Amino acid sequence: MSTPGDATPPDPQTSDVLFDVHVRGTVFLDIVLTGLESEPRLGTEVWTSGMGSCPGGIANMATAAARLGLRTSLAAAFSTDAYGEFCWQTLGEGEGVDLSSSRRVPDWHSPVTVSLAYGGDRAMVTHEHPAPGPDPADVPPARAALVHLAAEPQPWVVKARDAGSMVFADVGWDASTQWSADVLTGLEHCHAFLPNHVEAMQYTRTDTPARALSALAERVAVVVVTRGAGGALAVDASTGESADVPGLSLEALDATGAGDVFGAAFLTGTLGGWPLADRLAFANLCAGLSVQQFGGSLSAPGWGDIADWWSHLRQGPRGVATGELVRRYGFLDDVVPGRHVEPVRRATATLAVQNDLPQGPSAPTGAAGSTATSS
Repeated sequence: MSTPGDATPPDPQTSDVLFDVHVRGTVFLDIVLTGLESEPRLGTEVWTSGMGSCPGGIANMATAAARLGLRTSLAAAFSTDAYGEFCWQTLGEGEGVDLSSSRRVPDWHSPVTVSLAYGGDRAMVTHEHPAPGPDPADVPPARAALVHLAAEPQPWVVKARDAGSMVFADVGWDASTQWSADVLTGLEHCHAFLPNHVEAMQYTRTDTPARALSALAERVAVVVVTRGAGGALAVDASTGESADVPGLSLEALDATGAGDVFGAAFLTGTLGGWPLADRLAFANLCAGLSVQQFGGSLSAPGWGDIADWWSHLRQGPRGVATGELVRRYGFLDDVVPGRHVEPVRRATATLAVQNDLPQGPSAPTGAAGSTATSS
């Protein structure tokens, strides 16, 4: 089993590959409102106790991967407006995501999503104009690629696969509720597919997560079906493994981005050569830690958060349930960095003026290196 060391799963045989993972898609400015006392209704005004701003959309995947130490490349369009500048700085400077494959677009309004977190779930309102101009044709060398499946062909995915990248895919909610099987044709280019149980059953026209898993396993080498707090089940034809790992009992505040965190964590374990059950357990843990925080990319855990959880679990009172968890997560002793790693700094407020930020090497980084913390 590989050890992160400097929080990056090493692989000497691929030292000539520039990145661990490449992702591309649309970056949104996410404005997350938290602490709603009731659902908003027409003709009323609802006050909230908290607010956060962060890059969202495909940035959730990029941030989750970067915080787990993966050398991450992102190809996306960024407006030159204030929202785009904020997302660019937060990802590039705060999170250490490589943006050399991305482009700046003038005279275009950044896509924006307002997320209302309430009752452990969220509702979202989005404004978006498609970015003008074509996506970049070049795909940088990477050990893996993370992609959202779409009904339309994505030439970059084929290029990434042909260049030797393992393609890990998930799929978004189908607002049309048609769940067209055409979306699944893209799996022919993929190494792994990680839908949630609702998506998996709808696309395969099955009535249980297990049957959906079996149906999808006929299309792709590795299939993972997530069940939220219920955990995940998976098969990996490349290793001959199958596993069903329960979830963790953690308080859920906001599920935004949890699927992206799960995918990045599962990818981390795959690149590290971990057994399938450990990959699922690690992904369950990272997703569970993320739903305890508000916001998509804001909530993604880093190695410091994981180390803290593991330390508290081992040092806490021992019961039957705790003992089972300690045994299940014993592999963390081999993968959590030996040096002290600080938990991720998370923003609690909104866009900041650049001059308001701490400067120099002691400036905090992480979820919102370019946000204020006043709310």
